[in-house]
Amino acid sequence: MTVDTLLLPLQSSAGDAVAGLFALLFALVVLVAVVGGMWLTFSKAGEPGWAAIVPIYNVYVMLKIGGNEWWWLLLLFVPLVNVFVTVKMSIDVAKSFGCGVLFGIGLWLLPVVFFPVLGFGDYDYRGPGGSGPSSGQSF
Repeated sequence: MTVDTLLLPLQSSAGDAVAGLFALLFALVVLVAVVGGMWLTFSKAGEPGWAAIVPIYNVYVMLKIGGNEWWWLLLLFVPLVNVFVTVKMSIDVAKSFGCGVLFGIGLWLLPVVFFPVLGFGDYDYRGPGGSGPSSGQSF
């Protein structure tokens, strides 16, 4: 077997490189949209926006915005329990901005869509779990 036949599967075309570049650009746009939406959501809740880019701390801040205790963060390390915790956390964050359960489920399933809607939209923070005065939109 010659070296040329061994290297053949490793070769790629310019089209593959262009497709990879577009995939990378798309991923960056999605990342900027989610981080930007989370940053503005945190800022609206009176938390530092930079917390959106710090792993684990951003989850703690989301728990705080939703009115949950800090130890819920530990539950995220328990298999299967973490699914229920993240759903509850998303619903509580949505309620904190005057949105309903469906918006919270959307925040859990499609954060790439719902965090920018929450952050860039005219939703007002109403306190943990939506306990504050009513204003802004509701979904």
